[in-house]
Amino acid sequence: MQRLGELEASVMDVLWDAAEPLRVRQVLEAINRDRDLAYTTVMTVLDNLHRKEWVEREMENRAYRYRAVATREEATAQSLREILDASDDRESVLLHFARSVTEEESDILRRALRRKPGKR
Repeated sequence: MQRLGELEASVMDVLWDAAEPLRVRQVLEAINRDRDLAYTTVMTVLDNLHRKEWVEREMENRAYRYRAVATREEATAQSLREILDASDDRESVLLHFARSVTEEESDILRRALRRKPGKR
């Protein structure tokens, strides 16, 4: 997955918060609570997100309905994975990250590492 621009991230936030797939008009209405964008701008962003495989779309009554391919948490984890994969010194990156986590986050990581592989 490619990184998101500011407007793409705003559109994804709307889709992640939605309980069902949304039409362009519904995304536009949600985003325009904070800004003033044109329908065609949101349509183009959704088309780009579809091309980048961030969203899926399905045709319904001559209009597409869009939904996120992955949850916000899955997408964030994938971004972290890509950052780690891009490093020549993964150990150093992981150690710097480990020093930056809170005690609560550290406890979460410890519990996750103690679990057997394949269990959630």
